[in-house]
Amino acid sequence: MSGIISSLIRQNLELNNAEVIYYSGLFQQPESDRLFASLLTQIEWKQQPIKIFGKSVLQPRLTAYYGERAYTYSGVMMQPLPWNIPLLQIREKIEPLVNTKFNGVLLNLYRDGQDYMGWHSDDEKDLAVGSVIASLSFGETRRFILRRRDNRQTKVELNLSHGDFLIMGGDTQKFWQHQVPKTTKSTQPRINLTFRVIK
Repeated sequence: MSGIISSLIRQNLELNNAEVIYYSGLFQQPESDRLFASLLTQIEWKQQPIKIFGKSVLQPRLTAYYGERAYTYSGVMMQPLPWNIPLLQIREKIEPLVNTKFNGVLLNLYRDGQDYMGWHSDDEKDLAVGSVIASLSFGETRRFILRRRDNRQTKVELNLSHGDFLIMGGDTQKFWQHQVPKTTKSTQPRINLTFRVIK
């Protein structure tokens, strides 16, 4: 693993009250292509409703949740599906980088540029306090934007591409929000996996 790490581009983002580390191309293209195809066909994708301001609306993307414990976000409790082979392969590769044992993964499938994720923090009560969120992207490159919760004009933007890996730790979720906005430029699908530690 040390050889893999040394060959990666690692970037520690300079964010106040946050620990964000970005690895460009953790998974190289042949492996990323294989995993992307496997996830598209082997994940049980659904368009789930969530609660926004007390109203139930369909999420603007497809989702799935795998792991060992139930997880509730946006007012919806998700029962985990059992780990499958592609997810186990990914988890085995990323856990040594983060020095964390993950027991759940939330997956998002952005079918095209009109699918998106609004501003939010991953700070649900089900998550272990201070735990790391490990985010992995496959497929189309999409914008990923962070902003301060107490000053929404303070923003940092990344383009997350095929095989890229992002770690959000420390007080990131307490002081920052993030989103994947709509775009007219991206027409191909993107899969994002966020590995989590559920209490």
